[in-house]
Amino acid sequence: MAMASWNHLGLGSYPKPKTKGLQVLCRKKEKNRDNVHPYKVIEITPPPKNLGVRCFPPNLQCGESVTIEGQAYTISAVTHRYQLRKGKYEPSEKRLDVLSTGRYILNLYLENLLQNS
Repeated sequence: MAMASWNHLGLGSYPKPKTKGLQVLCRKKEKNRDNVHPYKVIEITPPPKNLGVRCFPPNLQCGESVTIEGQAYTISAVTHRYQLRKGKYEPSEKRLDVLSTGRYILNLYLENLLQNS
């Protein structure tokens, strides 16, 4: 069970609730009850840096921008891992690979130069 508070985590650029002290409980048993899910966030610029577990909406995609602790990041990859338990596949981990927005734009520019040369 992961427990997060809106006041203690940098939760991206999503609107914060109007009520102070709202807590989001992310439990496996309560599927689709909350619209916020825990993701393990890793900045993939060498060396990789673990940014912790953050709660985000379930529909994140590559190329979207998120803000964590005042720093802007762009999502490079979204990974969902499943584990076989009792004959059924159950979600075991959600992971976001992110790059700082400046690094992401620089990588796109350099890839474009390489393709055009």
